[in-house]
Amino acid sequence: MFINGFDILWDEIDDYVADIKSIRSIDQFMFNKPVTFFCGENGSGKSTLLEALAIKNGLNPEGGTRNYNFSTYDSYSRLHEHMRLWRSRKPDWMYFLRAESFYNVATKEMEYSGVLSERYHDQSHGQSFFSVLMKQTNKNGLYFLDEQEAALSCQNQLALLYLIEECVKQNCQFIIATHSPILLGFPNAQILSFDEDKVEEVDYKSTSSYQTMKLFLDRYDYFVKDIQENNDGGVL
Repeated sequence: MFINGFDILWDEIDDYVADIKSIRSIDQFMFNKPVTFFCGENGSGKSTLLEALAIKNGLNPEGGTRNYNFSTYDSYSRLHEHMRLWRSRKPDWMYFLRAESFYNVATKEMEYSGVLSERYHDQSHGQSFFSVLMKQTNKNGLYFLDEQEAALSCQNQLALLYLIEECVKQNCQFIIATHSPILLGFPNAQILSFDEDKVEEVDYKSTSSYQTMKLFLDRYDYFVKDIQENNDGGVL
């Protein structure tokens, strides 16, 4: 692995991240697997911490490599300025890919590479997203992915699992924020839950994503009936 862990120097932080209880619960943290997932409800802090780690490694806040230098809206916290990383070695390649700002990254991909034949905007969102993933994954790489399931079909989420496995065999490390019960099923991953106002390591079947999806699939007929009965013919 490239990043073994990190410290957060809370005495120096005075922006909104200090009010995110899950992140505030961390003073020190250690990664113990080449693939780590951050999971939890919206607003729980997983993307904020992922973003800070990416920026601390010199990556552009909106995504891309260390060479990407653009900003459409500066909304990130200063958490990265108050973190200390524990590194074991340097990666040969790094990339930050987030669904939220992918349109801008895809545009810059074409501008920076000068390869107009990529034509990411002529593909569907999911196709172009997966194309960038395929292009940017190299051996000995460090990758930060943020809620990529927003762009990917269930089939492509499965394909991503196989891609991650191949990359891990080539000495890569992934830190991923996700809600996807498919992606969280990656074997032998470290899974961190940001729910309950703390960050704690959990097993796959204890994640809220897995439990909610299983409940829905197991009781699909009940949910459909309940939705129809409670809607009373109105518009949601």
